[in-house]
Amino acid sequence: MSIAQNLLQIKAALPDEVTLVAVSKTKPIADLKQAYDAGQRVFGENKIQEMSEKWEQLPKDISWHMIGHVQSNKVKFMAPYVSLIHGVDRLSLLDEINKQAAKNNRIIDCLLQVHIAQEETKFGFDEQELKAAFDADAFAPYTNIKISGLMGMASFTSDINQIKAEFTQLKSLFDSMKNKPTAQVNLHILSMGMSGDYELAIACGSTMVRIGSSIFGSR
Repeated sequence: MSIAQNLLQIKAALPDEVTLVAVSKTKPIADLKQAYDAGQRVFGENKIQEMSEKWEQLPKDISWHMIGHVQSNKVKFMAPYVSLIHGVDRLSLLDEINKQAAKNNRIIDCLLQVHIAQEETKFGFDEQELKAAFDADAFAPYTNIKISGLMGMASFTSDINQIKAEFTQLKSLFDSMKNKPTAQVNLHILSMGMSGDYELAIACGSTMVRIGSSIFGSR
């Protein structure tokens, strides 16, 4: 099937409240244009330089999501245009995002990445760190940031029960914190689920899924 057909098939099966992020990393501009022409407006990239090059060449009504691990020294390149940063895994990164957002006279939406997987390689806050940050109102100084939700990646495993447990854990954490809005915090996005597990993630309460290979084909 074509990119457009893949996209329309996936979108038709998604609940209305779930946002589809088309993961377009490493894919050529022509592929993104096909998805754009089929109605897709939200794209996810994991390298800031590649995302910036695509942003320059593609229509400006696209919402660009940074879904990869973010290096602080690269934030300035995406600060003028990025719509949502998924992988905020440390407070020092928020310092830099806030600084660069202020320079661009913007408020940048961010998701806090929570470490839910068994692998040590995945980044993110642990539950205790996150709760301590919320209790201490650690986000109050960041006037050019909006903490819009949480993001998590399940373990890379074929054990469905383990993946379900990790998604359920994150949904529970999200629910326990979303009723504590402040000037900088308004949790309404729960980003979990990728091509291999997004249906399970949605069943567990995800409101945003990141799908690449099921749309664009394998890399």
